[in-house]
Amino acid sequence: MKNVHVGLGDRSYSIRIDSGIRNRSQEFLPWIAGSQVFVVSNEFVAPLYLAEVRAALGGKEVTEVIIQDGEHVKSLETATMMFSRMLEIPLDRQATVIALGGGVVGDIAGFAAACYQRGIALIQVPTTLLSQVDSSVGGKTGVNHPLGKNMIGSFHQPRRVIVDTETLGTLDTRQFSAGMAEVIKYGVINDPDFFEWLEHNIDAVMELDQSAVEYTIEQSCRNKASIVEQDERESGVRALLNLGHTFGHAIETATDYRSWLHGEAVALGMLMAATLSCVQGWITELELGRIQTLLERAGLPTQPSRDFSSDTLKENMLRDKKVQQGRIRLILCRGIGRAVVSDDYSMSALDRTLREFANG
Repeated sequence: MKNVHVGLGDRSYSIRIDSGIRNRSQEFLPWIAGSQVFVVSNEFVAPLYLAEVRAALGGKEVTEVIIQDGEHVKSLETATMMFSRMLEIPLDRQATVIALGGGVVGDIAGFAAACYQRGIALIQVPTTLLSQVDSSVGGKTGVNHPLGKNMIGSFHQPRRVIVDTETLGTLDTRQFSAGMAEVIKYGVINDPDFFEWLEHNIDAVMELDQSAVEYTIEQSCRNKASIVEQDERESGVRALLNLGHTFGHAIETATDYRSWLHGEAVALGMLMAATLSCVQGWITELELGRIQTLLERAGLPTQPSRDFSSDTLKENMLRDKKVQQGRIRLILCRGIGRAVVSDDYSMSALDRTLREFANG
């Protein structure tokens, strides 16, 4: 059993990492105050794991809501459906929401928990690599809007995060690779030793070697917890966790949240950020090459795409939450393991980078 503590005062919680942990009552029941539990899952995860999670909840009054799979369902319409179901029951303020699934399930279930009666308890049970190493940790919840990703949301910390590494065995290769984008991100941001470890061990991780996978998840969670503890609501250093995301969110918005997985968009966005950093002279060609090679070894996209134009990407980026006075604040690199928040870059260099990776 691995245990990572997220220290946030009275909102502190543990991330529990183990194989087969999803059916252990002792991991759930002490963090459920009332008798009502509202489980949110999706059409693919529920048939695999919902019965086991339900059994672990003992005699609790369990209501299940199953949503479709995909980023496009992370919407106000889906959230409204969930609120209606909560009110029909009705759930009281002692109820607990359990998010059983990947990042979409975790984000929208967390958003519902944050908003219902101004906040009820939340337990995250992430089942994809991306959600296990990133989205289930840190309390960001939200939904998408046709004009921008994650523009409507709230900070709402879970009471517990239960990471069952067995669930990764049912992921297809594309989904697992998408999660590796967030893993690699931590190395580029502030952990050059972890980045080097990944360079030496990426094959073992991709082959689901248990020891390598557990270390990957634990180290990623420790990196994220350390940053969240310093800056829970992203007023400073937490913005570094968005490396690749401003570009990536623009890609997702341009493709209507349907054809690119979040991790795939972040991977190309991370390479775009590194390319812009290299054009600025902030990182070397060698460092840029190391980042690109590691992304490719993880099965992630690194080549230009015809799915979007440079103009569309820039337009979407200008709606990002990090825009200040018309200037896009980007997470760029001063070296592997040394990310910075900056708007001190050449606009012509940004335009050149966008054209290099987009369709005109």
